[in-house]
Amino acid sequence: MEQDNRKTLFSAVQPSGILTLGNYIGAIRNWKLLMNDYRCIYALADLHTLTVKQVPAELRAHSYDLAAWYIACGIDPEKCILFVQSHVHEHAELTWVLNTITYPGELSRMTQFKDKSRSHADNVNMGLMDYPVLMASDILLYSADLVPVGADQKQHLEIARDLAIRFNGRWSDTFTVPEPYISKSGAKIMSLQDPEKKMSKSDSNVRAFISLDDDRDTIIRKFKSAVTDSGSEVRAAEDKPGITNLLTIYSCVTGKSVEEAEKEFEGQLYGQFKLAVGEAVADHLEPLKKEKDRIIKDKDYLDGVFSNGAAQAERIAGKMLSKVYRKVGLIPRKF
Repeated sequence: MEQDNRKTLFSAVQPSGILTLGNYIGAIRNWKLLMNDYRCIYALADLHTLTVKQVPAELRAHSYDLAAWYIACGIDPEKCILFVQSHVHEHAELTWVLNTITYPGELSRMTQFKDKSRSHADNVNMGLMDYPVLMASDILLYSADLVPVGADQKQHLEIARDLAIRFNGRWSDTFTVPEPYISKSGAKIMSLQDPEKKMSKSDSNVRAFISLDDDRDTIIRKFKSAVTDSGSEVRAAEDKPGITNLLTIYSCVTGKSVEEAEKEFEGQLYGQFKLAVGEAVADHLEPLKKEKDRIIKDKDYLDGVFSNGAAQAERIAGKMLSKVYRKVGLIPRKF
């Protein structure tokens, strides 16, 4: 990929199974658009998934599946760098160096560490605590100017910023201090059953989230059972989180503004509105699903994407790691 003067944007998603409508609207859908304005580097964060027990064959299958979804959603490997995190060894190596300037108290205070320690009490491992340092390495290796994050992920980006500043202060300017990139629309899609919570694939209630692999009937059925609010008006408001969430989803998949959607459903019953949202989502996802199913059948193509992406990523990451090793006093390899 040719070098240019655009700002660098880095993002990664764990290949840990189900992709939800929230993942698509909040992140992946926007990545296609971002390639026009930024030098984009996208990773499948498979090393991060190891903090939770995995079935090896399933993890490999999920990695291919996620890559197929990326490409089906418009992420063009010819216009960005798309790679598998574990294929670029510099991620793990930089993590070790950054660990030497990271304090245990910083990591133990991380909200995600506390949450996952509760939900995976039988497997509270050091990787789970060290997750933010690996994430910092992901970002800092590529001198990322911007990192798309949800409002609930800013804490991890703050660690990356702190480590960049700390390293630069101790050994001279090396890392770019990244800034958050938060989408103005659809950045946070909420649960269909509890609109006070973010939509999550780990929700025990399968009606609470839409999987990108759900068939049309399942999508519509889940929206028909979505929790709404008191009253009967279809309008966005703080006291109507259920309807606001559905309006946000409808706006994102149709391209209409929330205000236009409110006018469209003025005077209609909640049941009619929920059915329309479900149909709109199903219509939007159908062509993407067909393209994903086509791509996933061609493993040779995906392996080629991974190989090419890793080669491009490693050229950048290798230069940065060499600079870091030199700064901290390690002897460069001469053979």
